Amino acid sequence: MTDTSPHESAHTRAPASQRSRTAEMLEHAKRLGKMIPVTIDGNPIEVPLGTSVLEAAQRLGIRIPTLCYHEDLCLAGVCRVCVVQIEGQRTLQAACSYPITAPINVSTHTAKVRRARRHVIDLLLSAHVGECYTCSRNNHCELQDLAAEYGVDAFRFGRRETRRYPIDASSHAVVRDMDKCVLCRRCVRTCIDLQEVGVLEALRRGARTKIGTFMDKPLGSVVCISCGQCINRCPTGALRANDPTDDVWDAIDDPDKHVVIQTAPSPRAAIGECFGLEPGNAITFKLNSALRRCGFDRVFDTNFAADLTIMEEGVELLLRLKRALVDRDSTAALPQLTSCSPGWVKFLEHFYPEYIPNLSTAKSPQQMFGALLKTYYTDLNGLDPRNVVTVALMPCSAKKFECNRPEMCASGFKDVDYGLTTRELGKMIREAGVDPLKLPKSDFDDPFGTATGSGVIFGTTGGVMEAALRTVLELVTGLKVEKFFDHADIVPVRGFEGVRHVEIPVTQVGPVPPLVAHLFNNWKWLKGATLKVGVAHGTANAKKVMEDVKAGGQFSQCHFIEFMACPGGCLGGGGQPTPTSPAIRAARAKAIYAEDRSYTIRKSHENPAILKVYDEFLTDGPCGHRSHKLLHTTYTPRGKYIE
Repeated sequence: MTDTSPHESAHTRAPASQRSRTAEMLEHAKRLGKMIPVTIDGNPIEVPLGTSVLEAAQRLGIRIPTLCYHEDLCLAGVCRVCVVQIEGQRTLQAACSYPITAPINVSTHTAKVRRARRHVIDLLLSAHVGECYTCSRNNHCELQDLAAEYGVDAFRFGRRETRRYPIDASSHAVVRDMDKCVLCRRCVRTCIDLQEVGVLEALRRGARTKIGTFMDKPLGSVVCISCGQCINRCPTGALRANDPTDDVWDAIDDPDKHVVIQTAPSPRAAIGECFGLEPGNAITFKLNSALRRCGFDRVFDTNFAADLTIMEEGVELLLRLKRALVDRDSTAALPQLTSCSPGWVKFLEHFYPEYIPNLSTAKSPQQMFGALLKTYYTDLNGLDPRNVVTVALMPCSAKKFECNRPEMCASGFKDVDYGLTTRELGKMIREAGVDPLKLPKSDFDDPFGTATGSGVIFGTTGGVMEAALRTVLELVTGLKVEKFFDHADIVPVRGFEGVRHVEIPVTQVGPVPPLVAHLFNNWKWLKGATLKVGVAHGTANAKKVMEDVKAGGQFSQCHFIEFMACPGGCLGGGGQPTPTSPAIRAARAKAIYAEDRSYTIRKSHENPAILKVYDEFLTDGPCGHRSHKLLHTTYTPRGKYIE
């Protein structure tokens, strides 16, 4: 086994995403298109030079079991579960990492292959500590599935009965149980290659190998960004989210507590997978009924707060542009960086702290909603905020960290009490004996029941940017955004490319709308300008953009950049159902855009519930004194009128 020194940090290694020279050559060969004939279990096929045996088998519809392999990650070939027999070769080969460079004849399920796989599984089980029935991954564990597939009915190499490692629950987001680890290194490759954070690595060698952090410190003491992507790719229960469902049940069962839940669009597009639906089927309004069956007193739509975020963040951008272009204020921090992804915010705080001033001060929709629920909502309903318990259904394990940040108490109380992942809520619904697929649809509760399509698309990469552009373009030009983009679909910011850059000319300006007339007198200073924006998802791509900004490159000229910590955005969050793959994330995105198109109102500034909140409660408007106190992380004075 290979080893990484525990004294070697992520910053002293070569860039983790770099492949070996051999891998680069094979990829180049595949691009050249040279075809190689291969026979797998008697089935002939031609594949490009360098294609792995596993990929070739998948094209033929032949299943080869895997454990360390994952579609999102670079190859490791360490588990040996995928071994196959190649004619003329003495030893078995790992299908996931064996490149086809010459014609070969492969057998995937001979007696020798089956026996080897069974030995590997038995050896993994011999070092696996813990009872399956009490494991968070029971009936959804890849090792458990392999044991059943290969007829494991006894511990043939014995079983470890005593724990070797303490459970690490130091993080608000992620719990580590290394006695359930199978050393597949998926989490290591996720953290180093996919996210380029580098918190996890293989420590020591041989039988003493374990997965740990720098100097084997607790996860809560290192630079983990809490994104939970390692959880999504772990095949066993070695990694799981820090689960507060028992506390939520206690609150629901307490007659003195008023328990409300807000649900984000990404979990609604994915939670059906927990109940047998194929990816890409949103069950938004059936989920509302299920939540009421579980005992929640009110069910609210996070999309409302997403619309509120667009108003605050969009106006903040205009204020920064005014300071830079009109006031010639060199301290105006541009580009403005989005702040609604807590994993991304934590990444910036750890690795690019000098750019913290560039972060939007606007809180995430989750935290904005929490602040309103314990102020505006309690005032409307005559409730004591001490007895109101706010729960947030989110796709992201980092949301657990976010709601526990000490500054998130603008209401005078903890704004959001508990963050639930999609997986955790699915478990709660099953525990309540509810099948959401069989329930009638029901709407969200007032006074936050109205939302827009802009709030929905927050769930996918590029969605925050698209929602912001829909609003900012209409506020500034006085024209419908449909004049610029068909059906208000701002396609250039959509897609799963790692990084996107878009320029939008502002060819005309209109009158200042009443909602922001307290801040601006006119938009003449924007006429003829070109709005430059960027989008990045996954922190490896965020790193590329931030390094470009530091170097004075293309993205340093942007005015606004959207960052999401997770691949695909929130729909690929660390709290979403497993497994995850590019195809699954694409299906969830399709569901989100379909829901966006179903809304009559698709722009945040046209949401009547938002306008009502500004009229009744946030009376000094977006980025006003009260808004800054409740909805932003820092207070800054309002902008002055432009004369």
